[in-house]
Amino acid sequence: MTAIPDALSTGPRRGRRAANRRSDEPEAAPRWERPALAAVLAVATVLYSWGIGHAALHPFYGAAIRSMAGSWRAFFFGGLDAAGSISIDKLPGAFWPDAVSVWLFGEHTWAAALPQVVEGVLTVWLLHRIVRAWAGPFAALTAALMLTLTPVTVALNRATIPDTTLTLLLVAAAGALQKAVRTERLLPLITCGIWVGLAFQAKMLQAWLVLPVFAAVYQLVAPGTALKRAVRVLLSGAVALAVSCAWMLIVWVTPEADRPYLDGTSNNNPFTLVFGYNGLSRFSSDPSAFGAVPGTVASRTTGNTGWDMLINDTVGPQVAWLLPLAVLAAVLGVAWHAGRPRTDLTRGGFLLWGGWLAVHAVVFGISNGNHAYYTAVIAPALSALAGGGLALFRSEYEARHEPGGETVGRRYLALPAAIALTAAWALVLDWPTLFDSWLLPVAVMLALCGVVGLWSRGPRTPLRKVNAALAAGITAMLVVPAGWAFSSLDPLYAGAATSPMAGPVGKSYYEHQRHAPRRRGLSRPSARDSALLDYLTTHRHGEKYLLATQAAYTAEPLLRAKSEPILVMGGFTGSTPFPTAKQLGGLVTAHEVRFALLTSQRPTTAATRWVHSHCARIRPTAYGLRTDGSFTLYDCAAHK
Repeated sequence: MTAIPDALSTGPRRGRRAANRRSDEPEAAPRWERPALAAVLAVATVLYSWGIGHAALHPFYGAAIRSMAGSWRAFFFGGLDAAGSISIDKLPGAFWPDAVSVWLFGEHTWAAALPQVVEGVLTVWLLHRIVRAWAGPFAALTAALMLTLTPVTVALNRATIPDTTLTLLLVAAAGALQKAVRTERLLPLITCGIWVGLAFQAKMLQAWLVLPVFAAVYQLVAPGTALKRAVRVLLSGAVALAVSCAWMLIVWVTPEADRPYLDGTSNNNPFTLVFGYNGLSRFSSDPSAFGAVPGTVASRTTGNTGWDMLINDTVGPQVAWLLPLAVLAAVLGVAWHAGRPRTDLTRGGFLLWGGWLAVHAVVFGISNGNHAYYTAVIAPALSALAGGGLALFRSEYEARHEPGGETVGRRYLALPAAIALTAAWALVLDWPTLFDSWLLPVAVMLALCGVVGLWSRGPRTPLRKVNAALAAGITAMLVVPAGWAFSSLDPLYAGAATSPMAGPVGKSYYEHQRHAPRRRGLSRPSARDSALLDYLTTHRHGEKYLLATQAAYTAEPLLRAKSEPILVMGGFTGSTPFPTAKQLGGLVTAHEVRFALLTSQRPTTAATRWVHSHCARIRPTAYGLRTDGSFTLYDCAAHK
């Protein structure tokens, strides 16, 4: 969408003429733009990749990534173990790049985490490109820097969780939509549908949240008749639906014997996995919606919900530093362009990013619970609105002070007011922990310098002093969240591998206030796991499965240490009805399974009861341990 004027270099009048122009021709790049963008991308790369060899490898997804890297069946269907006996409880699309990386570079933790780093840096670059086409170089660079320093973005891009892929693909979809509106071509709109469909493969229904916003923006802003716009929206939506459902349809028509059992389902149906277990069961009072397996404490979070979710003490410091500025920018960006033609592109951009932010805020508020890292998907919208808003406020500010310039009312006050508001909000978010207490005075002083410098500008004030005041103001906005962002480099403040977040908040931090939580990467088994694996390998005599385990919790460390077929009974929750007691007995009789590892940390099922009644307990001293702990190993070779 056509740029908001970069007022210091183009002037307000020229900028306002440009605002009504539709063109694919990018604005000429200022001399500072390319080195500044390179610096931002370098900061992003360092932040996301520093210490990648000790990345927060999600225990469940990390096990699946290693298995997927060694088996085409496990790769395509998202098998948790190398034999693909049962799938993960998500669609596998987000983990395909991770599995390919491990296949290419070997079973290393850094190899599994590398795609997240690349995806994070690509998201920053792509957001810069999109915002530049809409609001100009200043807005684009500001948005890219703000996204780079969003704490939850840094924490998430150093982990192996699907939201990084989801965010990248949705930002790509927003860019395609913007191009479709600007050029009036159909292909970019179809491309938008493809990107949304691919995002669905990464995080399922969450990818569809932007569809109503995209459809409304195209219908409101794109040229052409209402009928033509509606037909194109429907066509793009059909493409998004087809790409979204492609994997589910392939799995649905594949014979059950030729694919893994689908975790999280009681009926082995891919539509239950997506729309039941990962859909309605999270928003309704029915945990078994559409045949889903009820979630457990391990598979569901009940915190971080309600209308104040985005600003609570845990989530707020992760993502909400720019929230007041973004809301102010969205409101004023639409209001100040109210009299323009329907196809005004500047207003369309504020509607796009503002709608993205609003729809996610509503869904987060009404869900049963959210991990803090879910909010990473709104970071591009917050950054784009903040960057575009500052560019708009700057334009009005310069219009007031340029010779012959003009502005409406007191619009020129929006720029210093935005700086003051954002700096004050940083104090509010940081106050419960005072984590960045030494940075707060820095933020206050920089904000004062920026606000006073902009407020006191006179007709003879040198331009360099105005730019210095603006730079001080923007730095004041970012210095405190940057402190939270950099804290992710310290494992003590990086959250758990299952729930990455920045700073001294969350259950992981309070459980480990004096030391970082333990993390096990690929090919790094503990002494206990090594002893167990050695025993199982030594006593394995041609069985297909190394052992059967009760739930993924029991199998995860073994699968991360060594890619082997393991029969995971009960899936992630331990309650998925696979295998049945009869199926397990048949596998043992056929000499495909000999050992079973049960745990007291997961619910008892018919299959585990079969193990108790048919298999002999193995003393832990047999494989070099003094005690079982919460695990018990059984030998089913002598069952009757």
